Amino acid sequence: MPASHRPGKTSFPDQRTLLTWLFGGRLVVALATLIAGALVWTSVPQLSFIASVAVILALVITGYGAWKLRNEAWEPGPAFLAAQFVVDLGLITLLARFLGPTGGAAPALYVLLIAAYAVIVPIGFGITMTIAASGVFAVDVIRYSGSDAALWAQVLVFNLVFAVVAILGHRLRAAGLEAHTLETELERVRLEADVSLRNIRSGVVTVDPHGRLAFMNPTAQQLLDIDGEAMLGEPVLDRLKNRSSELWAALVAGIRHGRKVSRGEGLVVHEEGRQFHIGLSTTTFQQQPNAASSVTAIFTDISDSKQLQELQLRAERLEAVAALSASLAHEIRNPLASIRSSVEQLARGRHAGEDEKVLAGLIVRESDRLSRLLSEFLDFSRVRATRAEPVDVHEVATAAVRLVEAHPDRKPGARLRVDGEPTIIEGDEDLLHRTLVNLLLNAVQAAGEGPVDVTVSVRAVRQGDLPTGLRIDRPVRLRVRDTGPGIPEEIRARMFEPFVSRRPGGTGLGLAIVQRAVAAHRGAVIVDSEPGAGTTFTIYLPATWVAEDVA
Repeated sequence: MPASHRPGKTSFPDQRTLLTWLFGGRLVVALATLIAGALVWTSVPQLSFIASVAVILALVITGYGAWKLRNEAWEPGPAFLAAQFVVDLGLITLLARFLGPTGGAAPALYVLLIAAYAVIVPIGFGITMTIAASGVFAVDVIRYSGSDAALWAQVLVFNLVFAVVAILGHRLRAAGLEAHTLETELERVRLEADVSLRNIRSGVVTVDPHGRLAFMNPTAQQLLDIDGEAMLGEPVLDRLKNRSSELWAALVAGIRHGRKVSRGEGLVVHEEGRQFHIGLSTTTFQQQPNAASSVTAIFTDISDSKQLQELQLRAERLEAVAALSASLAHEIRNPLASIRSSVEQLARGRHAGEDEKVLAGLIVRESDRLSRLLSEFLDFSRVRATRAEPVDVHEVATAAVRLVEAHPDRKPGARLRVDGEPTIIEGDEDLLHRTLVNLLLNAVQAAGEGPVDVTVSVRAVRQGDLPTGLRIDRPVRLRVRDTGPGIPEEIRARMFEPFVSRRPGGTGLGLAIVQRAVAAHRGAVIVDSEPGAGTTFTIYLPATWVAEDVA
């Protein structure tokens, strides 16, 4: 952002500044009076003595005035200004005696005196001072030279000078005050804009027409992992290209062609491999016609929004698959039961040979296996929260851990524990128990014979702790974290889909049931996993909830 300049820098000088300049001019006049008095000391010693006393008095009053002006809280009053005027008028009158009142520089000194006080004091006060100065000048001239037309012409000039200077001074003072007010307001707006840009949750980057960094707020530095303060004024496009090719392309298009981006998306990749999606927009500013543009890009991390969109699509797909599974299971189950019954009867018949009995036994076993698979399909399609009652999620997690610890698939190297404190929500206890058991079994089964730590944590969180875009009333977070091998990349994108399993013999319905159970409680489940770094399933549930209609 451009550096701010001092407010009032171009404003009309204030009264204190003008008085300071007046004191400087007074010292010059006092010195001239003292020198003039010394030159005529032998011829008019009385006048020279009066001039010396007047100069000493003027210096004392000037020193007192300068001391008072050092106090910024003190404001010059009418008495102070009148005293300063009397001192200056006296000095100029004495100096005029030495120079000659009607010729030389004497009238010019009176004009300077009147012009100076015309811009220092209010107009009404200045009129009084002008009349006094004109009167002293006229009396002095008449006393020593008599009255003539030239005298009154000079008096008229004094008043005209005062009128012109006073009006111009008033207008300049008003313009200066307006400019000062405008600059103060501009500085305030600059400060507010700077504070806003530095505290908003969006990244802001400005690049000049030569590709040099003009501004980068702290959020942008954090999102891009770039030290913006150190790179101000330096070429930055190559660094931005390494971080986000889409952001780089939007900035280059703005610089070269003045093209703006309203709603764009991109991917930010850090050096350590971390990556996330951003939504971005750009605006351009052309300082001169037909010149390259400065470009400002505003971008936001939308990875949470992307994840929530995927959750919604996943839930919709699972609902469709559940409806299809229920329909197919009902259509297949009855014919399968008839086939099994018929085969059993044929195998028990008197004419059945040994081979027929072996084949019948094979058909019966496979029918039973298909029947169990159909039962799992029906269970998947019937995932519904049938009742809403107060449930201590911590107790449900503890019961699920105990059940999995006694499960045959749990190996000695698997250690399970529950963190958190009693947390009450409204929900279906059986469905929540089933959800946690599925997640815990997945964790211990994925670890195989190797050691693994599985932790279930339960706690209430604030709305601000939720992923961006997720709205849950009084949210409660369940987190199942393991130190196992993680989920392979090829499985991770599809792991909540039915029939996707990495375990031999698995139906791939466990995580699909988890997804539907959480959705039935109006919650959301999010997974984070890296190969070799373990897996974390995070479930957000509302503390208060109205059960859906029973299917």
